Amino acid sequence: MILGYQSRRMFFNTYGAILILGITGFLVRLAKFDEFTFSFHVTTFFVSILLITTLWESLRLINRKLNVFYPFQRSISGRITIQLLLGAAVGLIVRFVIYFFGEPYLPFKPDAMFLVTTWVIYLIITVGVNLCFFTDYFIGRWKDSLVIAERLEKEKSQVQFDNLKNQLNPHFLFNALASLNGLIFENQALASQFLQHLSKVYRYVLQYKDKNVVPLQTELDFIQNYVFLLRTRFESALVISFDISDASRERSIVPVTLQILIENAIKHNIADERTPLTIEVITIGDYLLVSNNLQLRKASGISNKQGLENLRSLYRFLINRPIIIDQTDDRFAVKIPLL
Repeated sequence: MILGYQSRRMFFNTYGAILILGITGFLVRLAKFDEFTFSFHVTTFFVSILLITTLWESLRLINRKLNVFYPFQRSISGRITIQLLLGAAVGLIVRFVIYFFGEPYLPFKPDAMFLVTTWVIYLIITVGVNLCFFTDYFIGRWKDSLVIAERLEKEKSQVQFDNLKNQLNPHFLFNALASLNGLIFENQALASQFLQHLSKVYRYVLQYKDKNVVPLQTELDFIQNYVFLLRTRFESALVISFDISDASRERSIVPVTLQILIENAIKHNIADERTPLTIEVITIGDYLLVSNNLQLRKASGISNKQGLENLRSLYRFLINRPIIIDQTDDRFAVKIPLL
């Protein structure tokens, strides 16, 4: 069976490290212990590679078996304790085997300090290897939690955005039908135009409701139909202007962003012939700026900007530049990053 990329990478990394460790030990012994023969150094090199590999594979096998029979989810402290104890036992067994069978072949007589030191070294090695396994597990869990949290936050933002669109659409439809009802008796030709633009608005919403982004030009084409309905309803009480660069039209935007921002301005501000509500839609660099003069309705007070927060959350997952909201005493502006 062919190993996967990750398995091959782990294999070469692990045994590459073991080989480097063995070669380093060989060179150190060769330089520091010239009283030993070269054949002894070579033999020690191959024996050390074999022992390190045996120790590593034994500890890795213990880790894999415990992942099945005693996973971290069952008890983190219990799992760590058991794995450290089993690892220590393996290290001590390997150390015992080495010096029980290998001591007679050593060209020197090891003293008590040397023997005690080797016991400690093998315990430290097993603890260090197991700490690597623990670290790998917890980093993996941390990465998984980040991915899950990001996915849940994105889904939450998308649901909030969808709810926002669903809330705006019935509100807008009610006002549009009320205006249409009046036009039917006053100006049938205008009523027919109004109905055509209304159908285009909802065709757009239905066509792009499941898409994350659309070209800015597509959004602008849609918003012209929406603006026609608003101008028919508000007449001179509402002034909406556009100044969009040709280069920006090639960029993208979240569907119905402009509808939400314009509707938000109308919802929270007074619009009448004496004090018309003026909304400007322009491009500045990599941003689309939607601003309006501030003349808040008494009933609305200061907006809680919940709709804008939902937009902000959604854009956060699409681009690393944030939505910028700026409010002064007489003007409210929202800068949308173009994608």
